[in-house]
Amino acid sequence: MAGVGVGPFNLSLAALADGLGGLRTVFFDQRPRFSWHPGLMIEGATLQVPFLADLVSLTDPSSPWSFLSFLRAQGRLFPFYFAERFHIERAEYDAYCRWVSAGLAGGEGADSGGLLFGHQVDAVRWNGEQRLFELDFTQLDPVTGEAAALGRRWARNVSLGIGTAPYVPEALRPLADTPTVPVIHSADYLDHRERLLAAGHITVIGSGQSGAEVFLDLLRNRPCGREGLHWLTRSAAFAPMEYSKLGLEHFTPDYTRYFHGLPERVRDALLARQGQLHKAIDHGTLAAIHDELYHRTCQGGWPDAVLTPGVSVRTAGRIGRTQVELHLDHAEQGERTRLRTDAVVLATGYRERAHDGLLSALDPYVRRDAAGRPRVDERYRMVLDPEVTGALYVQNAERHTHGVGAPDLGLAAHRSAVILDSLTGGEAYALPGRTAFTTFGLRAGQQGRVRPGGGPGAGSGSAGMPTGYAGYAGFAGRRTAVPGPRPDAGAVTGGVTGAPGADTGAGGEGQPDGGELREGGGRTVPLIREP
Repeated sequence: MAGVGVGPFNLSLAALADGLGGLRTVFFDQRPRFSWHPGLMIEGATLQVPFLADLVSLTDPSSPWSFLSFLRAQGRLFPFYFAERFHIERAEYDAYCRWVSAGLAGGEGADSGGLLFGHQVDAVRWNGEQRLFELDFTQLDPVTGEAAALGRRWARNVSLGIGTAPYVPEALRPLADTPTVPVIHSADYLDHRERLLAAGHITVIGSGQSGAEVFLDLLRNRPCGREGLHWLTRSAAFAPMEYSKLGLEHFTPDYTRYFHGLPERVRDALLARQGQLHKAIDHGTLAAIHDELYHRTCQGGWPDAVLTPGVSVRTAGRIGRTQVELHLDHAEQGERTRLRTDAVVLATGYRERAHDGLLSALDPYVRRDAAGRPRVDERYRMVLDPEVTGALYVQNAERHTHGVGAPDLGLAAHRSAVILDSLTGGEAYALPGRTAFTTFGLRAGQQGRVRPGGGPGAGSGSAGMPTGYAGYAGFAGRRTAVPGPRPDAGAVTGGVTGAPGADTGAGGEGQPDGGELREGGGRTVPLIREP
């Protein structure tokens, strides 16, 4: 298997694939080394998921690449134990991922071990004669970033993990490209922080977690009474994220399987209503902002900070060389106004990177839904023409088919295990039969575990659907690897026999009614279809 991109998700796949017999992997990334959101490493900012949402633990806590193994290697297990931290700092998670990356690559800067940094994949094609994917890449100079060499590799299977890209609203794109006035995305915040703090007035647009963290950091570092801050958002409120325990069950494999089984139109409608599950603000960050604002009132006046929800930016333009004028609409009041500011931080989120350029040669083979998006089956494979006998997996590009958990770090290890089980015929990892107390549908079969043994060629129709509750088997860990290459194992070079069969399932268009459900104890019970 070849991986394109080495972010947390493909790094999780590489970590869980490490040591599996009969499977060879290589992962390409154009950056010179692993780096995760460097512009948002604000001091004290924490992950919004517990430390167990590392690269491997929720599938294999005994893995040598777990976060606890990282702490042990750093001699920091006891300090972490006494710190009693369930949510670690973002910078610490980045350091952990860099530790895993260096270990898998055989050392900092090494190109052994299957992680190839400084390698930009330019195109992925299917070679029907060799029954392999071809990956054309450019090797980049580690100092200049310029092209140093061209190359090609072959693989039976491919995992796309190229991540998301910062989104800049159309009205502000011309200004974001203008160097004289700082109009920057929050992804680049730390690179421009000093310049922003020197500005007379700063406007933050967007009310997700990044916007809140940027606003709080600016507020804490501006003089009392002369803060000069505006915080604007289209949302109706600066709302807290849904963080109740049952609400969090939307980020379980059970909900992912339920969501995948819904009709496309229902999935799209659901996603539009679920923003508070993943786009809102952590309770602690909201409390810290209010505490800082309140503290400043103790100095004898209200802070010079304006927080206004329900506002959208209609247009924007430059005033002279040093200012921006934002034309604002208030949805509820139906009013318009203008705001002059010296700097703008766009906390406007991220969008999935388009695969079109990278996969243009595969476009005739890709099966798409009514909205033109690639169809993705329950094992995270793009649904391709039967002529393509290899599997093309996607990571964090399947929200339309798998729901809000697609970009969530807490599901990374499980998704990696599903992919590896798919590649190895169900022999890589034992997955839990049930992960949520909530039963999301009336059909019990929508929530059970995916049948093992469905290799890349297994269809995603009724034969590949969840089989109901199999009973929670507890952690079984990595199974003993079968010696020698398996029929469906990935190959970086050709010569592997037993090509996977064609995928015939549509994926995500409902599940079969009726039939039987086999329980964990082996008892077979009928499924009753209500009128």
